[in-house]
Amino acid sequence: MRSARIGKRPTRWASEPRPATMSCLPEQFVKPPKSSSSVAHSVRLILTLSLAAMVGIGIGRFAYALVLPDMRDSLHWSYSAAGFMNTVNAAGYLAGALLASQLIRRFGWSAPIVGGTLVCIASLATCALTGNFIILSLARLIAGLGAATGFVAGGAFAANIAQSHPDRANFLLSLYYAAPGLGIVASGLIAPFVLQAFGPGSWWIVWWALTLLALVMSVPLLLARLEESKPAPTLAGSAHFSIAPILVYLAGYFLFGAGYIAYMTFMIAYVRDAGGGAAAQAAFWSLIGSSAFVTPWVWRRVLALDRGGVATAIILSVNALGAVLPIFGHSVAWLASSALVFGVAFFAVVGSTTAFVRFNYPPGAWPTAIAAMTIAFGIGQTFGPIAVGAITDALGSVTYALNVSATLLALGAVAAACQGKLAPQLPLNEL
Repeated sequence: MRSARIGKRPTRWASEPRPATMSCLPEQFVKPPKSSSSVAHSVRLILTLSLAAMVGIGIGRFAYALVLPDMRDSLHWSYSAAGFMNTVNAAGYLAGALLASQLIRRFGWSAPIVGGTLVCIASLATCALTGNFIILSLARLIAGLGAATGFVAGGAFAANIAQSHPDRANFLLSLYYAAPGLGIVASGLIAPFVLQAFGPGSWWIVWWALTLLALVMSVPLLLARLEESKPAPTLAGSAHFSIAPILVYLAGYFLFGAGYIAYMTFMIAYVRDAGGGAAAQAAFWSLIGSSAFVTPWVWRRVLALDRGGVATAIILSVNALGAVLPIFGHSVAWLASSALVFGVAFFAVVGSTTAFVRFNYPPGAWPTAIAAMTIAFGIGQTFGPIAVGAITDALGSVTYALNVSATLLALGAVAAACQGKLAPQLPLNEL
C-alpha cells in the first residue's frame, strides 16, 4: 500500500535520475502519453493489476481473522496457536516482499503477479481441506509469500504506468492501493454470514467460500495479457544509506507492524465475544476496508510534512486511538468508531514511510531505504500475533490483546516522533 508520489521531491536531488520502482522499469511505459485512449488503457490495466492486491492482501492475508474464532473453538486452539497462523503468514509475506524484485528481473511482470495470485487461491483451498495444524501453517506461509509477490510486483508495475501520466499519477495509483480495502469489504460481507448459515464448525465451508470469491475476482487478471518487457537496470547503490541515523524510526515502524497485526488478527474474535453477530462482524470489517478510500484525502497535508518522523507519529497516534476505543465500551458506536479511526490511519502509515524516504534520501538510496523499512515492518508483524496471543492466553481475555496492540502503536508513535530530519546527502557521483 505505498504511494509512489507523496509531497514534493527535494530540489537538491532534482538533477539525479529517478530509480526504477522495485528495480524494474518497463520500457513501453516510460514514454509520455499521447492520447486519452492511452490514459484509459492505463486505467484498465491498473484495475486489472489491482485484483492481485484485492485477492492476495484483502482476502489471502486478512480474511483469516473472520474465520479464526470458529477455527479456534472447533480445533481447540489456544490464542497463541491462533496467532501463530498469522505469524507464519507474515513471515511468508516478508520473504515474498524481499524476493519480488528478483523474480521480476528474472521472469518479467506477468509471472510474479499471476503466479502469486494463483498461489494465494491454492492456499485458501488448502485451508478448506484440512484441520491439521502443520498443513494449515504451511498454507498460511505460502499465502503470505504469494500475496507479497503479487502485491509488490503489481504495485511496481502500477507505479511505473503512473509515471507515464504525471498529471494523473496519484489517481492511477489510488486505484491500485485501494484494492486491499475492497478485498477486506468483500470478505467481510461474505464470511460472517456463511458461518451464521452453516453454524459452529463450518469454518472449512467459509474457506471454500473465500476460495470461490478469490477465484471469481481473479478471472480478469488470469485472462489478461500483461505487457512484458525487459527490466531496466537499477540505480540502487548509487547513493549512500546508513541504518544508524534512522534506528529510532525503524523501531517505530517495527512496533507498528507488531501492533496493527495484533488488532487485525483478534478484533473479530473480540466483537464476537462481546455479543456481535454476523451483521456486526460484517459491518465492523467492512468499515475498516472502506476506510482505504478516504485515506488519501484525510492525510494529504500530513503526508506533505517534511519534518522527520512527525507525519508517521501523527498517523500512528490516531491508529493507536482506534485500537484502544473498544476498551471503553462494546456498543455499536464504540466499535464503529474504532473500525473507522483505526482503518483510516492503518492505510496511511506505509505512505508516511514512503514520504520519509523521499524527503530524506536521494533517489539512488530509495530502494535500500525502503528495503530496510520493509524488513523492520515485516519482523514486527511476524512476532506480533504469536506474542499477543501468548499474552492473551496467560491473562485470559482477548481484551488484553487490544491493550497490547494499542500500547505497541502508541510506543511506535513516540519512537517516530523522536526521529529528526536527516542532514542533506549528495549522490556518490557528486562527492
